[in-house]
Amino acid sequence: MRLGTWHLVPLLLALLVSGCAERAPAPTPPEPRPTQQDKSFSQQGKASFYARMHHGKRTANGERHDQNALVAAHRSLPFGTQVRVTNLSNGKQVVVRINDRGPFVRGRIIDLSRAAAERIGMIDQGIIGVRIETIE
Repeated sequence: MRLGTWHLVPLLLALLVSGCAERAPAPTPPEPRPTQQDKSFSQQGKASFYARMHHGKRTANGERHDQNALVAAHRSLPFGTQVRVTNLSNGKQVVVRINDRGPFVRGRIIDLSRAAAERIGMIDQGIIGVRIETIE
């Protein structure tokens, strides 16, 4: 018995749809979340700093971003947390206050104000390796 072309249409559509299926990306490890019981929190990764265009814009905690203040954005640390940021390439350190959320770029753990970035010598590089530690 010979199949007509109309019999092949559903089969071809099924093959086409199954061929378009995309694999789900590998899950990324969850961000470390500090808890109230944590006396200290430490994390290593990449840091960036705010572009000048953000100066004066509202941060997640409601204040205006001041590029001359020692402030930073972190995804999960509570607002007001004091954090020591160490530039891993030169050892320079700065203490900043968390007042915003971010950065929302994979691999980056903190976004510093321009003043904080200048203190640890990262302006020319833009993105550097850092260690961050909460200060009690």
